[in-house]
Amino acid sequence: MTDAAEIEPGLYDIPAELYHSDPVPGGSLSSSGAKLLADCPARFKWQLDNPQPYKAAFEFGTAAHTVVLGDGPELVVVDADLWNTNEIRAKVAAIREAGGIPLKQAAYQRICDMAEALAAHPIASEIFTPGTGIAEQSAFWFDGSIWRRSRFDWLRDNEIDDYKTTTSVHPDALQKTVHQFGYHQQEDFYRAVAIGLGLIPPTGIFQFVFQEKQPPYLVEVAELDPVAKSVGRYLNDFAISRYLAGRETGHWAGYSETSTVISLPPYIERQYS
Repeated sequence: MTDAAEIEPGLYDIPAELYHSDPVPGGSLSSSGAKLLADCPARFKWQLDNPQPYKAAFEFGTAAHTVVLGDGPELVVVDADLWNTNEIRAKVAAIREAGGIPLKQAAYQRICDMAEALAAHPIASEIFTPGTGIAEQSAFWFDGSIWRRSRFDWLRDNEIDDYKTTTSVHPDALQKTVHQFGYHQQEDFYRAVAIGLGLIPPTGIFQFVFQEKQPPYLVEVAELDPVAKSVGRYLNDFAISRYLAGRETGHWAGYSETSTVISLPPYIERQYS
């Protein structure tokens, strides 16, 4: 794929930058967009019209993906503990401009240690065995009403695997993480695209591989339960209905179109009941 006019439903091995620029004529909806729409259409529209520059804060996670999945931007170690001189700043900027990721030696070593810990995990190591899947594939699908796009971390026969770096893989923490970052919406959205394109069957597996970013770099392979999947599907259906309405009317609502009555959080009310 080199031009927006060439887009057809299917799986493409294209750079992340092209995927995120949305090469579909007239626009397509991603999982990230669906999360914003389920929360607030006006916020979705603003971010659509005002694309934000790539944040350096995301570089560590992207670099970890590159090492674990064996696909991604070039990682360049900048041999300096502090990036506060004009020379180093220029070097870091040039690396980013060329599409690479600059890393301090300590950060690069931490990512290598994470990859080593993941390789020692009996399930995660089997999932990401080189040659058993393809990494960082972009998918575009017309579902009958809208174009959708997804970018799969790791695609295997009958299975999608998504690698996430996080602060804690304790089950209680992961419950909050899934809710906070809308991973239940992501799973439903990705599954719909993959099934629609015939990449996986309706019974295909979707697994998250979570890994902590601090020693000992614990790993947890997880699937969402039926309730989480059902909520994700409901939120995506709601988001798509808002997307269609916004495109048809040009109106992208905020949180409320009328005056709102605000209560205190329930746990505060209970203290005084």
